[in-house]
Amino acid sequence: MTLCLSGHVVAADAVGTLRQADSAIHEAAADSQANINTLDDQNQALLNDYRRRVKETETLRAYNDHVAALVADQKREARSLQSQIDGIQTTAQGVVPLMYKMIDTLDAFVRIDVPFLADERAARVQRLQQVMTEANTSTSEKYRLVLEAYQIENEYGNRIGAYEGTLTMDGEALVVDYFYAGRVAFMAQSLDQSRGWIWDNDARAWRPLESGKMRALSEAIAVARNQAAPDLIKLPVKVIPEVAQ
Repeated sequence: MTLCLSGHVVAADAVGTLRQADSAIHEAAADSQANINTLDDQNQALLNDYRRRVKETETLRAYNDHVAALVADQKREARSLQSQIDGIQTTAQGVVPLMYKMIDTLDAFVRIDVPFLADERAARVQRLQQVMTEANTSTSEKYRLVLEAYQIENEYGNRIGAYEGTLTMDGEALVVDYFYAGRVAFMAQSLDQSRGWIWDNDARAWRPLESGKMRALSEAIAVARNQAAPDLIKLPVKVIPEVAQ
């Protein structure tokens, strides 16, 4: 009887030990699975981070390529602009002497031309000579002023005008009305309309105007000042001979 109880005790102890071992195995397995799950999560996180960084790297590479292309284009544009600046400087070096020559030509022309508006035209030339030495005036503006002066001189040949001024005859200063019709007629008339003169550009002198032309000159002056309606007016003009072909 004693031996039988002892055997049951031994068997019970063995079963308990087995159960404890099995429980430990299950706990260890659970711990291992938890560790595996943790490692898997970490690996997945690392993989996702790697993929994200690879994508960022590709994006940055594409952006860097884009920036490099922009920089290269800006360098080309800078070289082009520099080339244009150099060209402008070269052009300016040629334009400036040309402008001085144009001003000298204009000055000479005004001096030998029919002397209507003489003071005004001479002052315009003088202003051009002055502006050429002004450092704060650009070359383009100087060139514009020279062309403008030429344009004004050209327009004089296609219009009529009248203005009051002083005429010196035989040492006497007379206040007169001047009249010009382009460059074909330049005349002067005393304010009382009793005397008149016509300019002879070849002789560079004033000639007395026939008394019979005095009324026509008065009418021409009135028309030029918009004081009378335009009408056909007969005035003496210098006939320019035709050049032989």
